[in-house]
Amino acid sequence: MSSILTNTSAMVALQTMKGINANLNKTQADISTGKSVATAKDNAAVWAISKVMESDVEGFKGISDSLSVGSATLTVARNASESVTKLLTEMKGKIVAAQAENVDRSKIQADIDALTDQIESVVGAAQFNGLNLVDGSQTSVNVLASLDRSQSGVTSSNITVQAQNLSTNAGAALTAGGGTLSAANVVTGSPVTLNGFTLQGGAGALAADAPTATPGNLTGIIAGDKITLNIGSVSGSYIVQQGDTADSLVSGLKNAMTQNGLSDSDFTLTLGTGALTVANNTNQSVAISVGTTRGTGGLAGLNTIDVVNQPANALNAIEGMLQTSIDAAAAFGSSQKRIDIQNEFVSNLTDSLKTGIGVMVDTDMEEASARLQALQVQQQLATQALSIANQQPQGLLSLFR
Repeated sequence: MSSILTNTSAMVALQTMKGINANLNKTQADISTGKSVATAKDNAAVWAISKVMESDVEGFKGISDSLSVGSATLTVARNASESVTKLLTEMKGKIVAAQAENVDRSKIQADIDALTDQIESVVGAAQFNGLNLVDGSQTSVNVLASLDRSQSGVTSSNITVQAQNLSTNAGAALTAGGGTLSAANVVTGSPVTLNGFTLQGGAGALAADAPTATPGNLTGIIAGDKITLNIGSVSGSYIVQQGDTADSLVSGLKNAMTQNGLSDSDFTLTLGTGALTVANNTNQSVAISVGTTRGTGGLAGLNTIDVVNQPANALNAIEGMLQTSIDAAAAFGSSQKRIDIQNEFVSNLTDSLKTGIGVMVDTDMEEASARLQALQVQQQLATQALSIANQQPQGLLSLFR
């Protein structure tokens, strides 16, 4: 049956042309944007995965920057350690020369004192962006090294670099002075206030080292002193730095504890003026204590070397200090090598992620070109088919002549 109201052939040709035009528009969009999956509408699953990977790529860019800063920091510390080693080697040569009887030891001592001052200058200046790894102001530093994604979420990992104390500060153990410094079996609802965090010279900022501070009580805290807080099985340390106040000291302790795994929900640390209050929010009793040690530099005996009166003792002392500086340089070198390897790995990993993203969402231009040519031919044929279908009703006119 033929009908002038319903042209089935034209309808089929029209639907075919619409499909061809849709595919042609998609192919042209793929070619113009360079992406086969440009929006979530194109392929929701692939688009979502690619966006997660793109966010990881941005994160790894930040990690690469962190590793570069860490490497630069270690370069400064390593160069300082190597410079100290070189100066100590030169000093050892002078001390060996002082072992002879017919030399002017006073002049050799003057040269040694000058080299000592230079070593102290090198150690004091070996900082990068305010971080000094050789003057005893740090115990360790964490360098952001990786972004680890798993089914449970995303975590970051660090490379821990141990600082090396090449300062000439001599030290002695500090004992508990005024204030509450420890408590056993602290239970829920029984906060303990740890007092006695008073800096040398009274209130205010610590202006400078005070090597004459009286050991034996915490009112004599000076720059370089290490204070360790223990809460149950968690321990955190802070090294007092020049310019610290009592509040910055207890703040440093709090940060160290939380970084080492102390939960704010289990234990609440409240900062006060020169005091730290610890409240146990668990049902388990714990012991809380504070330990303090006066910072001792690896070159603490450098200022006491005396080749005038004790040349033999000076030779023994310089050998140990020389080994200390060599060990420090070697440790920094190993850590820097590890960071540089990690930085190279992160760079390669970032490239691999970008390649993976490209495989998922980028347009295969060769395939798109072939598909475009085919669709253009199909479009022309569909146009002709629709034209033929539209002319079919014209044949019905002959029936009425």
